[in-house]
Amino acid sequence: MVRSLMGNEITQLLERVSAGEPAHLSEVFERLYPQLRQIAASRLRPGERTLTPTVLVHELYLRASSGEPLSGSDRRHFFTTAAKAMRWILVDHARRKAAGKRGGDLLEVTLTESLAGGPEPDVLDLHEALQGLGEIAPQQRDIVELHYFGGLEFADVAAVLGISERTVYRQWQRARAFLHAQLE
Repeated sequence: MVRSLMGNEITQLLERVSAGEPAHLSEVFERLYPQLRQIAASRLRPGERTLTPTVLVHELYLRASSGEPLSGSDRRHFFTTAAKAMRWILVDHARRKAAGKRGGDLLEVTLTESLAGGPEPDVLDLHEALQGLGEIAPQQRDIVELHYFGGLEFADVAAVLGISERTVYRQWQRARAFLHAQLE
């Protein structure tokens, strides 16, 4: 799935965006929209009504297109930025919901592969644990963001980060162990 997304065409568009042609960012999102929406759908709790996959992808686009222009954009940068932005959008949404009510219903993220080996963690707790992981092992944090929040398979994460798939899997296991300990 993602391998086909990482073609030269997308890279060329991203290079044009980084060269000062921000209009091409819309074309990147247009071409990747079905895949980004599918990734977003896998990150949301079934029955979630206030944040839909469409809203999540549109918020991702707004964050990517506003503010500072993308610099040095390539496939790795795009997927890393998209994964981080989805993470922050989910964290912001959970904080808003929690702020509205004392102990309000936090956004539950359901995924096909658990990070902590048990029930899925609260997104705010996961965010704090990821910040701690990023301080001691930034590459492991990137792997978690790309695989867990970005929806990339290990082979795709390896291609994006320029490391072997075996290294990605090993680092994923270490990151899961760290996060499990932090979330207990």
